[in-house]
Amino acid sequence: MLKKGLILGSVFTLAFGALVGCGGQGNKATGNGGEKELTGTIKIDGSSTVFPISQAVAEEFMKANPGVKVTVGESGTGGGFKKWASGEIDVADASRPIKDEEKEAAKPNGIEPIEIPVASDGIAVVVNKENTFVDKLTVDELKKIWEPNSKVKTWKDVRDSFPAEPIKLYGPGTASGTFDYFTKEIVGEEGKSRTDYTQSEDDNVLVKGVEGDKGGLGYFGYAYYVENKDKLKIVPIDAGKGAVEPSEKTINDGTYAPLSRPIFIYPSNKSMQKPEVKEFVKFYLETAKDLVKEVGYVPLPDAKYQEGLGKVK
Repeated sequence: MLKKGLILGSVFTLAFGALVGCGGQGNKATGNGGEKELTGTIKIDGSSTVFPISQAVAEEFMKANPGVKVTVGESGTGGGFKKWASGEIDVADASRPIKDEEKEAAKPNGIEPIEIPVASDGIAVVVNKENTFVDKLTVDELKKIWEPNSKVKTWKDVRDSFPAEPIKLYGPGTASGTFDYFTKEIVGEEGKSRTDYTQSEDDNVLVKGVEGDKGGLGYFGYAYYVENKDKLKIVPIDAGKGAVEPSEKTINDGTYAPLSRPIFIYPSNKSMQKPEVKEFVKFYLETAKDLVKEVGYVPLPDAKYQEGLGKVK
């Protein structure tokens, strides 16, 4: 996860002042007995990539609605969908679209997904800060490094001009949506990857691994690079049209290809029948534009957030 200080700092003042401060009151649910303060518990789990946004929104929502407790976990996109399909959680955070088999697993429990994009993200490829020879990598070179049964053991195996120094790899585990997306776009088949690398669902573990290993190379969500850019070196990626470095602009306009993607939340149809969950998702979309930027992601166009609010209503 990103540092708590990033999430719990001025970002909350921004959204809270804009959406709550004008009235000083929390959201209310309207029922047969009239308006009443929201109460209850909302459970969220899933992608570590989406975690910083959901955690930020949760903190703000609880300030506005002290009668509601919101918990946010990060068991990976796949792990979150498993809990969501069983009804264990109300909202799944996801760094990829839901799979057909995950929808099918939820059907016996009467659960259906409501797909809501909340931001754009890029997958950052990084090396150790002391690495002086990697100026860029091509998609083909990344595939050569990460494909199953890869023979790459040293940097020279990647490119002849690189030194014959050991390469040490760090990446997300198999329950991660980032893993799914990266393997599909780079290796060519989702879930296919070499296995002899340091895996973790906690992106901070990957950051520290590359930071502490001179031969390190890793990949994870762009926001984690932004938070740690003084400790890591970003690698521009060449997909055939020249090397492009991830940034808010290149992620949003899609020129950082093929590693730009939308990220999502998935409330269930059942959970959205609960007033506190419906109001939380509405609040999420109303605050997302400011909060997304503050935690290092790329906001969607306003029309996308309005489209999401339409689904809520």
